[in-house]
Amino acid sequence: MASLYPWLTPLWQQWQTHLEADRFPNAALLIAKPGFGEEQLVSQFSRAVMCSNFAAEPCGFCHSCQLMESQNHPDFHWIKPEKEGKAITVDQIRHCNRLAQESSQLSGYRLIVIEPADSMNESAANALLKTLETPSTSCLFLLVSRSTSQLLPTITSRCQQWHVTPPEAEELVQWLTSQTQQQVPNYAAHINGNSPLNTLKFVEGGEQKRYESIERQVIDVICQRGDAVKLAKELSTDIEKSLLWVWYLLTDTQKAHFGLQLPSAVPGAWGLVEHIDYDLLYRQTDALQKLIEQLVQHTGLNRELLILDWLFKFNGETCL
Repeated sequence: MASLYPWLTPLWQQWQTHLEADRFPNAALLIAKPGFGEEQLVSQFSRAVMCSNFAAEPCGFCHSCQLMESQNHPDFHWIKPEKEGKAITVDQIRHCNRLAQESSQLSGYRLIVIEPADSMNESAANALLKTLETPSTSCLFLLVSRSTSQLLPTITSRCQQWHVTPPEAEELVQWLTSQTQQQVPNYAAHINGNSPLNTLKFVEGGEQKRYESIERQVIDVICQRGDAVKLAKELSTDIEKSLLWVWYLLTDTQKAHFGLQLPSAVPGAWGLVEHIDYDLLYRQTDALQKLIEQLVQHTGLNRELLILDWLFKFNGETCL
């Protein structure tokens, strides 16, 4: 068996049990947040299903396994957006539906992976629904998505759902330590959504220093001794990461207001709690979450100006 990340192993063992009993569903939905390495699981599953030995482990030697290795298996299809960030189109799904009705070229399963499934537009999702309602013999669908919220309920109801769950904190720290040979700060996984691979990138990329710099600047601005303009410029360069770090600082400070001393809390939370009223903290945290959503959805906005306006409101000011 190819080496899997340790947090993927329990789910893979469940899938193996279903494959061995020949009761894996015709349509499965894998829910995995970014940075959990679910592509390893999808690859392992795909090679096992396509293997000519029909076992729960790919043999690695048969003709089908060799075709999978060279990415030329005629019965395996991976449907993705034609361009990164674009939608999976209805034409792609109609082609996929035709594939689902054809006979296997190697007398085994046909497998269609759709990833990310939440990038299907409405027409594409409706087209797929018709095929899921009447699954063809020996054809499996595996949909991979970050969440179910962007999928049609009629799609999710026709799929058996599986979730990639985050590893326990102790397991994650052990794995990170083994990978980096470094002391990993307790808060690193926390501000990376407990994502093992994103946390690994955080540690190996030296991002701890940048986080701590941003944390100090935010506290200084709130205490009216920092440069809000400079901070707004820095935060605007990488909003999905930097603003999320600030959000974790504020939410951990909220917890500190109630005396919750969590080992994963960011280091600045207990210092900041002494300098900000809870009501203001709550309003600004809520406003930040809405600002992040606004900036992600509307890329043409003046990020720096909107972030600066949000920072000024800590001191009852505005720049808009």
